[in-house]
Amino acid sequence: MTAEAAPITIAKKSSPLYKSLFVQVLVALVLGIALGMAAPDFSVQLKVLSDGFLKLISMIVAPIVFCVVVHGIAGAGDLKKVGRVGVKALVYFEVMTTIALALGLVLAFAFRPGHGMNIDPSKLDASAVNTYADNAHKMQGAGVGSFILNIIPTTSIDALARNDVLQVLFFAIIFGVSLALVGGEKSEKVASLIDAVATVLFKAMGLIVRLAPLGVLGAVAYTVGKYGVGSLQQLVSMVALYYVSVALFVLVVLGAVMKMAGLNIFKFLAYLRAELTIVLATASSDAVLPQVMRKLEYLGVKKSVVGLVVPTGYSFNLDAFSIYLTLAVVFIAQATNTPLSLGDLLLVLGVSLLTSKGAHGVPGSAIVILAATLNAVPSIPAIGLVLVLSVDWFVGMARAAGNLVGNCVATVVIAAWEGDLDKARATAVLNQSEEVADAMAA
Repeated sequence: MTAEAAPITIAKKSSPLYKSLFVQVLVALVLGIALGMAAPDFSVQLKVLSDGFLKLISMIVAPIVFCVVVHGIAGAGDLKKVGRVGVKALVYFEVMTTIALALGLVLAFAFRPGHGMNIDPSKLDASAVNTYADNAHKMQGAGVGSFILNIIPTTSIDALARNDVLQVLFFAIIFGVSLALVGGEKSEKVASLIDAVATVLFKAMGLIVRLAPLGVLGAVAYTVGKYGVGSLQQLVSMVALYYVSVALFVLVVLGAVMKMAGLNIFKFLAYLRAELTIVLATASSDAVLPQVMRKLEYLGVKKSVVGLVVPTGYSFNLDAFSIYLTLAVVFIAQATNTPLSLGDLLLVLGVSLLTSKGAHGVPGSAIVILAATLNAVPSIPAIGLVLVLSVDWFVGMARAAGNLVGNCVATVVIAAWEGDLDKARATAVLNQSEEVADAMAA
C-alpha cells in the first residue's frame, strides 16, 4: 500500500445507537454486574453463555490462522521479503518480551504486593493445582528439545482438530513457502481458493462476534456471582499492580514505539476500542482476530505483513502475559517469605523467555505456563500457584487485552520498519477513528 492509496471517505449516517457493538457490549457488562450482585446463584449458571461464545470462536480460529498466513506468504511473492519480515518480527518479539518480563520483576520488587501475607506453603491445598501441575511437568519434561518437538504437529489435520495455533502456524508457514516456490498457474489457483475460504471464514467470524454481548453478559455475571464484587480483597494489591503494569507497558513502552513510527498510541487504542471491550470482558483475544486484521489493513498496513505478523504474534509476542509471569512468580515468593537471589531472578527470566512462547490467550493456559515456570525454579514453592488461582480470570482480562494491543502495535511498527505502512493514510484514519469504527462495524 502506498501513499497514493485511495482517500478515506466515510459516509456519515445516523445509525441507531443500539446497533453499535461497542454499546451492546457495554450494556452487557453493566447487566452482568447487576445480575451477579442481585442473583448470584442464577448468574453462575450463565457461564454457559460465555463458554458457548468462546467455543464458537475456538472452532474457527485455527483455519483462519492457516488461511491468512498461507495467503500472506504466497501473496508477498518475494520469499526473501517474507524471511526478512519474519526475522524482524521475531527480533522485535524477543526485545518486547524481555522488556515486559523485566518490567514485571522490577515492579514486583518495587511495590512488594505479596509482602506481609506470610503464607505457609505446607498449609496450602495441593488438590486445587494438581491438574495444572501435571500438565506443567509434561511441558517442562525434556526442556527445549520437547518445546521444539511440540511445535511440529503429528499431522496437519491433528493440529487443526486440536486448535493448536502454534502447530497450525508452523504448518501454514511450510505450506505458504511451498506454494510460493511452486509459482505459476497452480499456485495462483490454490492461493485464490485459500483467499476465498478466508473471506468466508471472516464473514462467519463476523456473524459469531455479533453474539459477543451474550458472551460478555455470561462471563461478567458468572464472575461477579461466583466471586462477589469484593472477591479481590485479599489479592487486590497484586491484581491492581498488574493492571498498572500493563497500562504502563502499553502507554509508555508501546507508546514510545508507536511514536517512532509516527503514530499516537491513544488514538490507536481509540481505533480498537470495540475490540478491546470484547477482549476485556471475555478474557480472550480470539474473538476479535479477524476484525483487528481488517482494521490494520484499513489503517494502511500491507495485507501480507498483517497476515504474517498478527498470527505469529499470537504465539510469540505475549507482552502482557510476560509481565504477569514474572510478577506472579515474585508475588508467590514474597507471599511465602521465600528469599530470591540474583541467580534465582536470572533463572526466572531465562525460563520465562522459553515458557512464555506458545501460551495462547484463553483463560487456563496461563496457569499451566506459570506452573511450569515455578517447577523450573526450585527455590520457589510451586504450591504457591494456589494463591493466584482465584484471581486468574480477573488478571486474564488485562492479560488478553495487553497481548492484543502488543500484537497490533508490533504489526504497525514492523510494517513501518519494512516500508509497508502508508503513514499518511494511518494518520488520517486514526484522526477519524470514531467514524471509521462505526463505518466498519456496519
